[in-house]
Amino acid sequence: MINKLTRRTAMSALLAAGMLTSAAGSSFAADKIQLRLATSGSETDQRSVAMAEVFGPAVAAFADFQPSYNGTIFAQGTELDAISRGNLEMSIASAQELAQFFPEFSIFATGYVHQSADHQVAVFNDPLMDPFKKTAEDDLGVKLLSVMYLGRRQVNLRQSKDELTVMTPADLAGVNLRMPGTDAWQFLGAALGAAPTPMAFSEVYTGLATGAVDGQDNPLPTVVDKKFYEVTNQIVLTSHLVDLNYIAIGKGVWDSLTSEQQATVQAAADAAAEAGRTKQLELEGSLVAFLEEQGMSVYEPDLTAFREHVQAQYIGSEFAESWPEGVLEKINALGSN
Repeated sequence: MINKLTRRTAMSALLAAGMLTSAAGSSFAADKIQLRLATSGSETDQRSVAMAEVFGPAVAAFADFQPSYNGTIFAQGTELDAISRGNLEMSIASAQELAQFFPEFSIFATGYVHQSADHQVAVFNDPLMDPFKKTAEDDLGVKLLSVMYLGRRQVNLRQSKDELTVMTPADLAGVNLRMPGTDAWQFLGAALGAAPTPMAFSEVYTGLATGAVDGQDNPLPTVVDKKFYEVTNQIVLTSHLVDLNYIAIGKGVWDSLTSEQQATVQAAADAAAEAGRTKQLELEGSLVAFLEEQGMSVYEPDLTAFREHVQAQYIGSEFAESWPEGVLEKINALGSN
């Protein structure tokens, strides 16, 4: 009898301990902050890789980082609105998307303004960015944590070089160049001399394959990652935009963190941005040879002609009118040129 009671008591104690452990584990999981990140990029995109391999582990002690790719939970261009409404915690946002809300952000999406990856970082960390960051926080509820290097955008066409050789913007006349759908992107496409055509990023490969568009513009790592070289024949090295993205987080989410957690998130974002930047620069330097091996023509046009034409389109435009006085000069002063 004593033996049975002892056994029964021991079993009850074990069950109770198990339930407590399970409850404690559930409570611990529930206590973690959910950080869902939406991006239109693929899982193998260097920005995605950096966030998954660097940012996620760095915040794992207190946050459950859940990245999603290829616009699966929010379509490209809707992420910032989702963050503003509290339906999403994080995104990899572009200056062009921010310019939809705040036209002054278009200065960071203007052709031939940023000069290099280092220049992007210098601009982002300079006091000139403070009013831009504050506006995004106060009016949209989005905090910009760090700047990511997407790469130098190049023109990528279906036509062979024999069919169409592009040396100046005039050579792009009538070319249906896929650009993202925001006003800033469409303006840039027209400034290059092309006929910009809005199309979701997820549809670009099919659009190129079927001839719905003649070309698209993206950095070389994206051309390779999305296998656009399978359905195009040339790369024109216009380098018309040293493109960037911002690691963005909801201001409400940020404010809910302790100061120690905020410091960890900021350090993690900076580390992820640096890791992605380093890898993207390495890829850019090696991909010309790869693309040529795939049978593509890769060549440089008259860059002076492109630079002068593109910048001339912005002078006096509605975009330039929205730029705060003196900011362009400050950006230029931070560069090497």
